Amino acid sequence: MIIDKNENITIITQEKATIVELVKKLQSLYPKFKNDNIIITLTSLKKLVLEDITEFLQISNTHRATKHSFVIVTNNLDLNSVPEELIVVPTIQEAYDIIEMEEMERDLGF
Repeated sequence: MIIDKNENITIITQEKATIVELVKKLQSLYPKFKNDNIIITLTSLKKLVLEDITEFLQISNTHRATKHSFVIVTNNLDLNSVPEELIVVPTIQEAYDIIEMEEMERDLGF
């Protein structure tokens, strides 16, 4: 797991461990980046199934409830099958775009 910080965005890149291990690490390290927008990059993982992505549901809901963005980046999954509660995009640029749009919506009171 690689953690990079860019202003108010924390980018977490998963390289080798399983999704379950990643989610456990995220939960234990969460206080370090709870005030940032979070991008989870899973593009290096070749085989993903819907159950892998839904592992992030609880932490995503918790984080989004505090008015911060939580975006998962992967191009190895059918994005139409992802639950509406999760935001999953195919590129890192789209993740930045989602965060920018959500910040504008929060600034406008939505």
